[in-house]
Amino acid sequence: MLRLGIDIMGGDYAPRETTLGAIAAFHELPKDVKLVLIGDRDAMLPIFKEQSIEESVFEIIHTTEVIEMSEHPTKSFQQKPKSSLALGFHLLKEGKIDAFSSAGNTGAMLVGSMFTVKPITGILRPAIATLLPKVSGGWGLLLDVGVNADCKPEVLQQFALLGTVYAKHILHITNPKVGLMSIGEEEEKGNLLTKETHQLLKATPDINFMGNVEGRDLFNEKADVIVCDGFTGNVMLKEAESFYGIIKKQKIQNEYFDRFNYEDYGGTPILGINGTVIIAHGISKAKAIMNMVLNSHECAQVKLSEKIAQAFSKEPVS
Repeated sequence: MLRLGIDIMGGDYAPRETTLGAIAAFHELPKDVKLVLIGDRDAMLPIFKEQSIEESVFEIIHTTEVIEMSEHPTKSFQQKPKSSLALGFHLLKEGKIDAFSSAGNTGAMLVGSMFTVKPITGILRPAIATLLPKVSGGWGLLLDVGVNADCKPEVLQQFALLGTVYAKHILHITNPKVGLMSIGEEEEKGNLLTKETHQLLKATPDINFMGNVEGRDLFNEKADVIVCDGFTGNVMLKEAESFYGIIKKQKIQNEYFDRFNYEDYGGTPILGINGTVIIAHGISKAKAIMNMVLNSHECAQVKLSEKIAQAFSKEPVS
């Protein structure tokens, strides 16, 4: 039985929307999945009653302590060991849950990932990735999108492998094409980082490197996995979010642009750590929380972190 941990206290609309999202996820998940709700039990009970669902279908780890959005990530972990976030990471480290997801303090999520469950052996820096809706209807992956503002070529090389494993096992792309974000298709184009990274990726046997891509290639079929430093990736991510916001404000109905709605995929995984951790947007409401949990289930079900560990140990990935 898979056990999925959810931070009920994390996010701008917790605990109501997180509890509603957990209930919605329960109705979507197989019966052999147990949801472990970490948070204030007394706040959850009225919502269970309102939604006509029995408390017994969940496991509840009671705590009222919360790491707020404005708190310092590292200090808050030390000062609030009984917070919903800290308890979630402890349970994941101890193997008492198979995944942990939260819409809470992003910095604290990264601290927990790095110092509680810790990076997989051989990983220089874990990354966070975001899905790219392709015009053709499929999905691509962009990483890193914020954790690593400054990178060395060896780090981007690892991002390419992390993205490849994710694309194979979550996006079901047999031989994902890897592109390096630059300012021109030619391999001599770019800055010092991209030029050196290009040569490394060309010599990496475990990826299907197809060369440089440009900003205009984010949503076409040129690459399935696009690699960049976190500074560049975050700028591109926020620009895409901005365009989606403008389209919605202008009440433009478009099936393709509707796929930019973060609520539909809920959150993004931290790739390269010893466990499944999903970070959701702080403004997530019930739909996004539900999809965050479903995302964590998929990653845990395929044992994504184990597949990544195998890839970095040079063992064949099954």
